[in-house]
Amino acid sequence: MTLGPLIVQSDHTILLEVAHPDAEEARHAIAVFAELERAPEHIHTYRVTRLGLWNARAAGHTAEEITATLDRFAKFPVPAGVSAEIAETMRRYGRLTIERRGAEGADATGGELVLRSDEPPILREVASAKRIAPLLGGRIDEHSYAVEPWARGQLKQELVARGWPAEDLAGYTPGEPLDIELAEGDWHLRDYQRQAVDRFAEGGSGVVVLPCGAGKTIVGAGAMAAVGAKTLILVTNTVSARQWRDELIRRTTLTEEEIGEYSGQVKEVKPVTIATYQILTSRRKGEYAHLSLLNAQDWGLIVYDEVHLLPAPVFKLTAELQARRRIGLTATLVREDGREGDVFSLIGPKRYDAPWKEIEAQGFIAPAECFEVRIELAESERFDYSVAEDQERYRIAASAAAKQTVGRRIIAKHPGESVLVIGQYIDQLESMAEALGAPLITGQTPVDERERLFGAFRAGEERLLVVSKVANFSVDLPDASVAIQISGSFGSRQEEAQRLGRLLRPKSEGLVASFYTLVTRDTVDQDFAQNRQRFLAEQGYSYTILDADQL
Repeated sequence: MTLGPLIVQSDHTILLEVAHPDAEEARHAIAVFAELERAPEHIHTYRVTRLGLWNARAAGHTAEEITATLDRFAKFPVPAGVSAEIAETMRRYGRLTIERRGAEGADATGGELVLRSDEPPILREVASAKRIAPLLGGRIDEHSYAVEPWARGQLKQELVARGWPAEDLAGYTPGEPLDIELAEGDWHLRDYQRQAVDRFAEGGSGVVVLPCGAGKTIVGAGAMAAVGAKTLILVTNTVSARQWRDELIRRTTLTEEEIGEYSGQVKEVKPVTIATYQILTSRRKGEYAHLSLLNAQDWGLIVYDEVHLLPAPVFKLTAELQARRRIGLTATLVREDGREGDVFSLIGPKRYDAPWKEIEAQGFIAPAECFEVRIELAESERFDYSVAEDQERYRIAASAAAKQTVGRRIIAKHPGESVLVIGQYIDQLESMAEALGAPLITGQTPVDERERLFGAFRAGEERLLVVSKVANFSVDLPDASVAIQISGSFGSRQEEAQRLGRLLRPKSEGLVASFYTLVTRDTVDQDFAQNRQRFLAEQGYSYTILDADQL
């Protein structure tokens, strides 16, 4: 009998032997409930967390399935305590429910909001907690407490924090009706997109996790058609808003007159309104005026694009919108601020998660080769680095002059391909753009000019763009086949997801995408790179470490 690739430890960590022939299958199986923590070359470390188990439970997986997966792939017997803890943790989900007394049907929002449980001791425990008691009204009977009408979202947050995630069965307001249908003709929802829409519709709210290039916008459109009501779509920037508008016009029966943009440039409120996070979080005299204006509309659905980037003030709005259906779209549930629990409680649990490599195997996203290219600091830069303050060290390392030379060499290796050079620091990007004779797009580039350059790139009129982090999010560049990352946001896994995602649209003639990260050896740049590598390993992508002179 072949021993499996996993070692399950009593501290709830899982070690994955990367070279094992069953490693890829095991990785896909445990990704449902475990989070990758470290990903060096030979052994990857995952951790089983409460939130991961609750997300798996909400997505329809059972403790028996998860323990069977561990038993199947484990090299040694799974510690009995781990199996017992998995079962106990998953049992906690749904033993408390939020309901409406006297309401009927999934769309019912009349009646009194109540917190109930078939197990009175659990109910008494949470009701006596200092942070939960003010959110509850009087005790109704031994199985239920009244919930303050405004407290539905905050109550769910507090219950997650105490380890008792409630299942929200209180129903949703239908919102103002709007006739929306998918305009399928020469295209159809892919099977995984339809499954994602169906899982969302069954739950009423929650998060769909799909890789960039897999059609998250189309899933959003499918959710809109399923709900059939006025919809607010929240996006990262104006370019993304306009791409959403164009895609909705192409994929649905909506007309231009029914879709409004609410951004720094335009203030339209229409049956389908696409608003940017930036405008929602802008203040006037300490008040979120735009947020209040949009909150007053009778939305039947709120779509959160790139939900892992949701700003803190929008969580506050979302806590007040628990009676409206909500769908979050993202390539990764990882948040750099650690607020995954708020996404779970306020947007909803994970409803669908399709592994990147499975969708790649079906031909819907391009295969990718990932490389980490290590360069040396020049002697003068090394001295500056050694005497710099901590906050300056990353900038010095990430902006090493040798990256420009190596970047040129990589571009020369891919003649005729469409190349993105992506970075964090504007002065570094300006220097690179000038050296390459390439257009530069930053946050200061007017939206119309950004759209023109992105359009030229899509049309093949521009083969090389130098871009700042404005291109990380929701920018559709289907023909990009090479990305060269010269600096980033301190090892952000979110950013790695977005930047790799720029390359994953299927290519003509089956071209394989190439993703290069230039890393300065023996500096904090290399330290941060290890964090970014976690994301690649998490999604099943191998990466090759090269010295610059190996190119």
